[in-house]
Amino acid sequence: MEKRNVKQIVLPLITAFIWGSSFVAQSLGADKLGGFTFSAARALPAAVALFLIWMVARRMKHEPKYTAQQWKDLLKGGLICGAFITLGTNLQQFGIAETSAGKAGFITTLYIVLVPLAGIFLGKKVSRRMILCVAIAVAGLYFLCFKGGDGAMHFGRGDFLVFLCAFAFTGHILVVDHFIQKVDGVALSCVQFTVMAVVSAACAFAIETVDLGVIAECWLYILYVGVLSSAVGYTLQILAQKDGDPTVVSLLLSLEAFFAVVCGALILHERMSGREYLGCALMLTAVIFSQLPEKKRMAQQEQEPPRA
Repeated sequence: MEKRNVKQIVLPLITAFIWGSSFVAQSLGADKLGGFTFSAARALPAAVALFLIWMVARRMKHEPKYTAQQWKDLLKGGLICGAFITLGTNLQQFGIAETSAGKAGFITTLYIVLVPLAGIFLGKKVSRRMILCVAIAVAGLYFLCFKGGDGAMHFGRGDFLVFLCAFAFTGHILVVDHFIQKVDGVALSCVQFTVMAVVSAACAFAIETVDLGVIAECWLYILYVGVLSSAVGYTLQILAQKDGDPTVVSLLLSLEAFFAVVCGALILHERMSGREYLGCALMLTAVIFSQLPEKKRMAQQEQEPPRA
């Protein structure tokens, strides 16, 4: 197997595991810290780690200083991307405090289906297969989150908040895709996490009771989510996507939902009903099916000359 193919498989799998297991750390942190406090605490080490990675990479590549226009694009992109990731992360953190880590992982993964679906509003065509994937995902969400009682259906508040976060992350992916063409990816991530740290900290001091002693008790959860999930995970994703097939990478990254359930069961001893496991299976099917390459696209790629 070629070295490039190994990188394209191993790195996304490591990233998926890190992202999936981070739901456990978020769940444990939610037991002691307010949503805004935890988000601010995790964003700060992420921004610092990404800044160091960015500086080291620039020195190794001997890149020239940024022009005024590059700084402007970086600041604009960081603010917009930061707004979306702040919204999505806080919705997820508040939601995970009221639902299980496994369920939160699966609901969040809906963004993989929502991103191409959002193309409708951008004037792009949506295939019949994608419509089928959305239908399967909705059915899975129904079995996973809607619980019946005396004939009534109830969608938990935590489930709903995580559901909303999937839409926020969808917007985040779309704006990142736009700005990544203009600025360095690691630098963009560094700025967006700085925005997230500032905004979340402001909300935490305004609404929640910020206890530095409790934050210190949760240092392991904060560093795991902040450094590993945000900084390391994002960097591994970039390395995996470089010269790789984005479809394969996205497919492997979607396994974060599977790892979220496994880690939730092993560490938090979470258990789901048969109905909920059926919902997970349907949602995972929709996610995987949505990422498989179409026959026409595969035929076109086979006709294209190989990369130099």
